Amino acid sequence: MSQDPAVQSWTCSYYLSSEKQWRPGRLSLTATHLRFQEGNADDFLVRFPLSCINEIKKESSSYIFSSITVLEQGGAKHWFSSLAPSRNAVFTVLEHFWRERLLSSEGKVTSKTSKGKELIGIVSGSQRRLEDTTRVLHHQGEQFDNIMSGLNKIEGDLATADRMLSVLESPSWWPFSGNPWKRPSSKEVQATGQNRGKDGVITIIPVVFSRHPDVNLRPGHLTLLLSALEISDCDLRTLHRYERQDVDDIRVVSGHEMSVRQRFIGKPDIAYTVISAKLPDVLPLLEMQYNKKVEFMGEAAMFSDKMRLSPSDRSPGWQKDSWLLDTIVTSRPCRAGEAEVLTQEQEVTNAEAQELRKVLTKLKAIALEAEGELERQDEALDEITGSADRAILSISKQTRRMRKLL
Repeated sequence: MSQDPAVQSWTCSYYLSSEKQWRPGRLSLTATHLRFQEGNADDFLVRFPLSCINEIKKESSSYIFSSITVLEQGGAKHWFSSLAPSRNAVFTVLEHFWRERLLSSEGKVTSKTSKGKELIGIVSGSQRRLEDTTRVLHHQGEQFDNIMSGLNKIEGDLATADRMLSVLESPSWWPFSGNPWKRPSSKEVQATGQNRGKDGVITIIPVVFSRHPDVNLRPGHLTLLLSALEISDCDLRTLHRYERQDVDDIRVVSGHEMSVRQRFIGKPDIAYTVISAKLPDVLPLLEMQYNKKVEFMGEAAMFSDKMRLSPSDRSPGWQKDSWLLDTIVTSRPCRAGEAEVLTQEQEVTNAEAQELRKVLTKLKAIALEAEGELERQDEALDEITGSADRAILSISKQTRRMRKLL
């Protein structure tokens, strides 16, 4: 058997794990075996059948570059590097003969379970590769989420800049609000009339508050309306009203403390610190209305809906086997038709068929999860594109307005 003619052979180096060093020699491939011979040695250093290979991969690390790894059924892993003419050329030939050997009728051996083990090895390798791909997809999804968070912050800053430009466009000598050189259109007047009286109250909670720079806390109420936030005293007399467009940022320090700020040019900002035991009930409403202006600081992020629905929380099962999946696989009996197809004239035992079905079920679950993540990222890309386009238009518009002021 050792004199089998080689189909292909290549010069390379083999990593001898027992001595932790590379051995130069020649890798040869026959119709049935893969073998490595060191230098001028008379015997092969390693030699194993193609049918015993579970996986062939191209790998590299900080210590090993441009290598091919071969994983045997027993768990032994072989490293081949310094391949000539190239790693890709050698890998293509090895993979072709390995797969053809497994699928051809000539690859049959006397053991009735060998075919099932070979198939399980192939499917298990596919599962590992799909898991690696899904892991990369989730990391990419987290990057998209970070991009969306940054774009939301940019849109909030642009809204603040727009409001401040409107203040600058209204000269101090003009006794009325708004731009003296721009008359409101009839549609704007009509819309203002329609909105008047529709500022409904969503909720009112008791709070203690202080206005910056004063640090003394006073009891009062926070009123959340459809288009405003109001700070009032114990008798519900309004002390300050933040119109929805006037809120520049809301910083949630903890689940029971936050600050609301309205910025100005040429005069101090109006900022209130609000503390309340009822604040956790209001935070989801604030995040919904002012999502691009709400910032959760430190541990307060646990109160954000976005954090509770992060990619790692949405689908934790991609990192490890799901107990539900294992329960389904264990409890659902294998149908006779499936077992008959998989056994292929008794080449695959019932136990191997059951194991194959289990691995294939996991593959299907991972594939469906990857599909869902891709669809979510597709929607995120559309949203990122739209947000970026809006930011560009807003910047161009505000640039023209600033040039007119200069």
